[in-house]
Amino acid sequence: MKKFKLNNKTIVLASHNNGKIAEFKVLFSNYGVKIQTISMLGIEEIEETGKTFEENAIIKVKTVPDGSIGLSDDSGLCIKSLGHSPGIYSARYAKKHGGWLKAMEKLYFEAKQKNCFAATFHCALALKSESSEISIFKGEVEGKIVWPPSGKNGFGYDPFFIPSNLKKTFGELPHMKKILLDHRFKAFKKMAKFHLADN
Repeated sequence: MKKFKLNNKTIVLASHNNGKIAEFKVLFSNYGVKIQTISMLGIEEIEETGKTFEENAIIKVKTVPDGSIGLSDDSGLCIKSLGHSPGIYSARYAKKHGGWLKAMEKLYFEAKQKNCFAATFHCALALKSESSEISIFKGEVEGKIVWPPSGKNGFGYDPFFIPSNLKKTFGELPHMKKILLDHRFKAFKKMAKFHLADN
């Protein structure tokens, strides 16, 4: 993809996840970027049929109309002792098992059987240019899962995960601090190198 700057442009975010949308609004706030979402364009959530975070991010970003700049994120929690599950199925796993809390309880119980709680949050960002070229940027944060979940900040599995070198879960950290050290931010920083100029 050719280098182009996103500053002061409009980006269509291919997400219906309010937590992610809020994080991206914060991340782009210093660059004059205006965020639209696919729901504003009347586009419904698309089925994620990819086998990797990257494939799903590409599927999502392709829902953004041609001629618009699109951005999507596919991310999830990978627990080492469970064969890196729930992984790309993180949100669907929670839906299937009765919500985030029940999903966390089930995952922790299964990891406890293996006596290994190491986990990694992964993120793949897909950026689509106005000429429909797509680039992928990846980020990850290593840490461990804990029980009981703690903290009301963040969303999803955040209260269940303590990043390495910290003693608090993502859910306990002040929201701004969490946003600026999570897996999404690490992928965003890689993208910023190419496509955002400091104002």
